[in-house]
Amino acid sequence: MAARRSRIPTTKYPVERFTLDNGLRVVLTPDRSAPVIGVAVVYDVGIRSEPEGRTGFAHLFEHLMFQGSENLEKLAHFRHVQGAGGTFNGSTHLDYTDYFETLPSNALERALFLEADRMRGPRLTEENLRNQVDVVKEEIRVNVLNRPYGGFPWLTLPPVLFDTFPNAHDGYGSFVDLESATVADAADFFRRYYASGNAVLAVGGDIDVAEATTLIERHFGDVPARPAPQRPDFTEPDLTEERRTSYTDKLAPLPAVAGAWRVPDPITDFAAYLPYVVLAEVLTDGDASRLVERLVQRDRAVTSLGGYVGFMGDPFDVRDPTALLLQAHLPPSGDVDKVLRTVDEELDRLATDGLAEGELARTQARMATHLLRDTDAVLGRTLQMAVLEQQRGEPGLLNDLPRLVGEVTDEQVRAAAATLRPERRASIEVIAGGHQ
Repeated sequence: MAARRSRIPTTKYPVERFTLDNGLRVVLTPDRSAPVIGVAVVYDVGIRSEPEGRTGFAHLFEHLMFQGSENLEKLAHFRHVQGAGGTFNGSTHLDYTDYFETLPSNALERALFLEADRMRGPRLTEENLRNQVDVVKEEIRVNVLNRPYGGFPWLTLPPVLFDTFPNAHDGYGSFVDLESATVADAADFFRRYYASGNAVLAVGGDIDVAEATTLIERHFGDVPARPAPQRPDFTEPDLTEERRTSYTDKLAPLPAVAGAWRVPDPITDFAAYLPYVVLAEVLTDGDASRLVERLVQRDRAVTSLGGYVGFMGDPFDVRDPTALLLQAHLPPSGDVDKVLRTVDEELDRLATDGLAEGELARTQARMATHLLRDTDAVLGRTLQMAVLEQQRGEPGLLNDLPRLVGEVTDEQVRAAAATLRPERRASIEVIAGGHQ
């Protein structure tokens, strides 16, 4: 039976790339349709790069980058961006840390000055460090310790699936490690990872390329050159037998379970990786998807279900090793063993019988819509191009992703499903300890 091909629209966002003498890689993507710009700086350091005994340090350092810099006192960054009518933030991921602003286009030079100033050096003082350790600890209390299902499964499943410290440790960090951090640790982390040769600057939106290039050279050209550090190899062997564990969550009203399987290398084996990204959506995206239809609607074995590739939910901003995850919440008397058995049944059925007429095309159309929507706003586009440059040296891949998703075949999805065997799965069960 010939597969029905959906017509996937494409984008043609322009891309200009160059590298400054100090090693800073620059990506420009002009779009004059609205007087708005997005500015993003991505540093090639994330949770996986943290040294043992310093869990949570990548995220703690992200906070320190907002506490003043070479020429600016504390809170000046906030004031200058918001005073120009802009917004800003930063975030820490497994394989990178980003800092970004959306601003009216007449504030381009202001944004470039602010980012270049902290690339030269943040204000690393004892007062700033102790203050931000307290802020991060409070964030952990709010987001993990005092929240039902806190850290499930992005913090709780990696130590089941992985054995090495970079892949398995808690990226939010332990209070002991956070409290023992020193200003010298922070200075060393900055010197090692926040080097111009280890960073990407992306500017998108209402810019003139020649003018933006001149401004970037003016503000970033004299940032001292430091090379990118040697990046460790984070690979580790796949599982050869099933791993399962459980814990009681005192705040959780209902039981839950999550499972993960390793997938091919997203950077070096992208063609083999992409079918798993599509498979996760075939299984869980929408009421007509396989597992929602079976587990939620027919069997009523779970109350909600999700599936995705990458522990933080974005399949196109992560390096190897990573995984396809499925997670579900169960009713009060739910049977986790039965849910996992049913998942195995449905994977076998998909691998054996293939997809229904139109099932793949419908999924690909939805995925393309999400990809196009996520990059429609100038900051989303600029950020993703920065990460694609950082990890692949290929920011223009953003334009190709909807088409590449649409070219995945039934046979590739079936073959991916066939590899998700129980003996390759790590799973974690949340035992409900809260009031229902």
